Amino acid sequence: MKQEELIIDWIKNHPNLSAQKIYDGLLANNLLLDVKFSLSTLKRRLSKLKENNLVSSTGKGSGLKYSISPEYQFIYEIDSKTYFEKNDREGKERFNFDLIESLKTIRIFTDEELTKLANLQLEYEQNIAQLSDEGYKLELERLSIDLTWKSSEIEGNTYSLLDTERLIKEKKTADGKTLAEASMLLNHKVAIDYLILNPDIFEILTVREIENIHFLLMKDLNVKPNIRTELISVLGTNYSPLDNEYQIREALTNMCKLVNLRENAFEKALLILILVSYIQAFMDGNKRLARIVANGILIQHKFCPISFRTVEPSDYKKAMLIFYEQNNISAFKRIFITQFEFAVSSYFRVSNS
Repeated sequence: MKQEELIIDWIKNHPNLSAQKIYDGLLANNLLLDVKFSLSTLKRRLSKLKENNLVSSTGKGSGLKYSISPEYQFIYEIDSKTYFEKNDREGKERFNFDLIESLKTIRIFTDEELTKLANLQLEYEQNIAQLSDEGYKLELERLSIDLTWKSSEIEGNTYSLLDTERLIKEKKTADGKTLAEASMLLNHKVAIDYLILNPDIFEILTVREIENIHFLLMKDLNVKPNIRTELISVLGTNYSPLDNEYQIREALTNMCKLVNLRENAFEKALLILILVSYIQAFMDGNKRLARIVANGILIQHKFCPISFRTVEPSDYKKAMLIFYEQNNISAFKRIFITQFEFAVSSYFRVSNS
């Protein structure tokens, strides 16, 4: 266990204490991992934890006292490997009606993370400035094919990237694959092209436009296109999404309001990725829908879209399960940042065109 984790765990169990009392408690219980760890070091760690929204404080000077922040449950680091080694994971089994409202005041990214993402976005803007219009279109098409393949692979589609490219460009299906797999891929590409041709549709996010995208994704897949009216189960977890059509629509509406309130495109996109998947408004295609709409948000803001090309499907699913069960975004946030970094470094470069 890292020293920061020990500090947080101590504050969680002993809230509203001064730095001195926190230090005394850690020392008395042999929880200081470094003999050189002083009270001054602790105060610096507490300041850092506060900057990252993991602890909050009240009072001033010698009366300054620390507690776990309201954001803690949502953003604290959960190690996926350790989490899934548990035989009996304890987590939320029902939809959290308070979640969307609580997210209105939570900072999703730390200052350090936002700086990193902003610098990557600046790099992307510098890259596309050097591309011709044709070069940009070619790179966007390449990313679109990668996204179509990976997003479908995450959902169990067995097409290879090469076969996906051939299907999209030549309309040739792969041997031994089902028509449903081909339709999933072709629908995905149609939905992406729709976003590219209509970049302003998510300037104001609406339930209606989310339904329109879902309709494009589900064509010829024998899936009901409307918001579901029955219960569904989520593989690998005890979490059960809402089963009431009116509550589902209300949750989607509240999600749209939340996203529209945010000014930062990264926050908007990440909220879409987790909440569309969490609400599970449709009988199928919810995570594909989340990835498409999130990219639509990025495109609308002229940000680099994300292909998710290097993410392992199992890692993506585990990160999503952690959010279902703990309402914690840490594992998924790591995927988002890593994949945005990959997209900026791998597409829209002169050497790639």
